[in-house]
Amino acid sequence: MVGVGTQDSLAEAYDFVADYGTTSFLMTWDRGFDSWNHFGVRGQPAFIVIGRDGAVLGGWYGPLDDAKLNEALAQG
Repeated sequence: MVGVGTQDSLAEAYDFVADYGTTSFLMTWDRGFDSWNHFGVRGQPAFIVIGRDGAVLGGWYGPLDDAKLNEALAQG
């Protein structure tokens, strides 16, 4: 899992990581919204599941839903 910060400042992204303890996965920073444009993201939170071959397996907006995540991962 990789988190991509985009909307806030880099300092706010660091604060998010510190506040929520997102140490179990990599957090990256995209100041130009390139990742949003590439995947067609229009709001947050958004989740995109990408298979080992780079194909998009699924995606959704809203809170992380274990059932949706597990379903998408089972496809890849």
